Amino acid sequence: MSSGRILVVEDDDGLRSVTKAQLEKCGYEAAVSADASEALALLERQSFDLVLTDLNLPGISGLDLLQRIRTEYPETSVVIITAYGTIESAVAAIKSGAYDYISKPVHPTELRALVARVIERHRLIDEVRLLRSSLDEKYGFQHIVGRSGELVDVLDTASRVARTNATVLILGETGTGKELIARAIHFTSPRKDRTFVVINCGAIPGELLESELFGYVKGAFTGATGHKKGKVEMAEGGTVFLDEIGEMPLDLQVRVLRLLQEREIEKVGAVNTIHVDVRIIAATHRDLEALVSEGQFREDLYYRLAVIPITVPPVRDRAGDVPDLACHFFETSKQRYGRANLELPESVLSYLTNYHWPGNVRELENVMERLVLLSRLNEISVADLPEKIRLAAARPEVSQPLLPVGPLPLTQIERDTILQVLKACDWNQSQAARQLGISRKTLLYRMAKYGFSRHSGDINGHSMSGSGKYSHVPKA
Repeated sequence: MSSGRILVVEDDDGLRSVTKAQLEKCGYEAAVSADASEALALLERQSFDLVLTDLNLPGISGLDLLQRIRTEYPETSVVIITAYGTIESAVAAIKSGAYDYISKPVHPTELRALVARVIERHRLIDEVRLLRSSLDEKYGFQHIVGRSGELVDVLDTASRVARTNATVLILGETGTGKELIARAIHFTSPRKDRTFVVINCGAIPGELLESELFGYVKGAFTGATGHKKGKVEMAEGGTVFLDEIGEMPLDLQVRVLRLLQEREIEKVGAVNTIHVDVRIIAATHRDLEALVSEGQFREDLYYRLAVIPITVPPVRDRAGDVPDLACHFFETSKQRYGRANLELPESVLSYLTNYHWPGNVRELENVMERLVLLSRLNEISVADLPEKIRLAAARPEVSQPLLPVGPLPLTQIERDTILQVLKACDWNQSQAARQLGISRKTLLYRMAKYGFSRHSGDINGHSMSGSGKYSHVPKA
């Protein structure tokens, strides 16, 4: 792993070699040049965090080199190496934009300390630029709302894998909170003090995505007037979240595969590779296995990404979390819009729970924000709800189970009752479990016991009209 790239510009062969060796001993990548012209040629081909240059160089002076770097490569810091008696020139160089100066003979301890300050400054600048992506530890698992068994299973897996450097693939429908899970993994990992970078592969045009990911060098294309770091490089030591990776073009998938296999990237227009230390978390709402079979996604990349696959369940499969989510978004919106006295009654929560939420958590958040914004009174009413949510509550309720008139084994009653409720709930397991008054895990056990599935219908020769006469239970 490289912690910084440094260019040493020094016409003294011995001092140039010694300085390079000292920097490499500290773990930095170091390149050298004997004059400013050679240094400028190197700067055109690759980027450097720091240029260490002598003031007195043959041809173009160190001061002129500083001015060229300030103009053409503003992200590169410059430190002046000066001999005794030229301190005034070094001070003038600092006024012209040099980061600092160091006097000859260069002491190794002083050099290490100065370079460390420069590299740390670069890291902090990168993190500030990505502040909206990184934020802070409020994205830990403890802040994810929901208590359903389905969600708890997901969070348990995610929290265990967070302690490792394993690549993670998060699957789930749009709006289920895949990015929230990715952030929680990062902020509970050993990389939590470094940058978390989000790249939405579906929101950036394919021709721009490569340079956004990997950066470019000066002259790589029209308009590339300087070097630019890509987001992968800016996430050094941290995590890169590739959202909607199923939308990534095939030719770019090869570059991501190389990143995963070799931990190397190549800037657009560059001739050399750069080693990076980043963790990759990817997410998609698409079926990657289907895309692989259709030739739209590389099979080798899919298996590299799916080291730890995590599937986030849709809201309809964890309806028990709806009240908690609704109250959370309601309170957040109240604070945001200054409506502290607004109330959310239980009657409205029941409507929200009965709705199937095709847009998942994102749709629920938007609805709660709308209710807070548009409600005229100090209490949300059913009339304030969107029509589609009110209509959903008007759908026919699950019919009462049938009871046998004649003798029938208890297991047969249980089997037929479970099957009837599953059908009435359109095989929604969470809803059926609530209607039956059992946990979803218990329901899954019973379904496996009786061989039930959505496609099985009345299987194994049994049916609701099998061996006994039934009558409806009269409603109370």
